[in-house]
Amino acid sequence: MSGEITRWLGALRAGDRGALDRLVPLLYDELRGLARRLLGQERAGHTLTPTSLVHEAYLRLLKERRIGAEDRGEFFAVAATAMRRILIESARRRSRAKRGGAAERVSLEAPEAIDAWLTEAEAEELLAIDEALADLEALNPRLRQVVEMRVFVGLSVEESAAALAVNEKTVRRDWQLARAWLRRRIGGELGAAAD
Repeated sequence: MSGEITRWLGALRAGDRGALDRLVPLLYDELRGLARRLLGQERAGHTLTPTSLVHEAYLRLLKERRIGAEDRGEFFAVAATAMRRILIESARRRSRAKRGGAAERVSLEAPEAIDAWLTEAEAEELLAIDEALADLEALNPRLRQVVEMRVFVGLSVEESAAALAVNEKTVRRDWQLARAWLRRRIGGELGAAAD
């Protein structure tokens, strides 16, 4: 199966629109695990499921012209970014609603359904994290990649190093730098992220 995944990743990089349709079923359980980890960082009792988050991310990835993932780790980083964007957009909608937007009914199939499980504080925190990550990327893109792989994708130091084609010592150093910078920037709101 690893060879098949590698083949479809190559086709995806080359712009083959059907490659994603072949790749996602091969990695579906792992993508659901990724979604479960991301949602596990949110409050209990929300209505969004890992399956619906994977499906929404898949629809977003379909719209991409080309996905340049070299390997499984990079593909999961791309998928995690898409999932995180879904959560960020939800936080922005919630924040706008907080400032006077009228409540409206939405289908659970719609992306707006995510709003139902984000508290105001969580929405603000998510926006602060997203802004901080954008600033971190402007400062050092690899630091942001390390954060995304460690926090959002759930990769180990070793897996992150392989995905970034750097050594483990570099990932450990980048991880420490990025965490310290983010904690200063957003006042420790990240709490005790996985080490």
